[in-house]
Amino acid sequence: QVQLVESGGGLVQAGGSLRLSCVPSGRTFSITAMGWFRQAPGKEREFVATIRRRSGSTYYRDSVKGRFTISRDSARNTDYLQMNSLKPEDTAVYYCAAETTFSTGFSVVPGQYDYWGQGTQVTVSS
Repeated sequence: QVQLVESGGGLVQAGGSLRLSCVPSGRTFSITAMGWFRQAPGKEREFVATIRRRSGSTYYRDSVKGRFTISRDSARNTDYLQMNSLKPEDTAVYYCAAETTFSTGFSVVPGQYDYWGQGTQVTVSS
């Protein structure tokens, strides 16, 4: 079992920045990748970014490339999503997720992840 606790959401003006944190616990050795997803009201949950545990390789959806950075601080046992140049369309509940299976490519759909955080609200005002 893996538990994920996330934090860092809030209200920010367009152009501002936020850093989301996700702390995994439990059987963390089983994690193969961490991902971030978001869900806006009335919308389906969509992929944001992912990072592989072993290689540290990352992948982002096109709309956040150059603005968001996913990273891992192993010393603090924390995964981060640094969000810069935020836009109103980034407004959503953001979820961190843990994948425990091995995949050949980057996992970009919710069903590929096995554990989820509770979600944290990010609101970007215009």
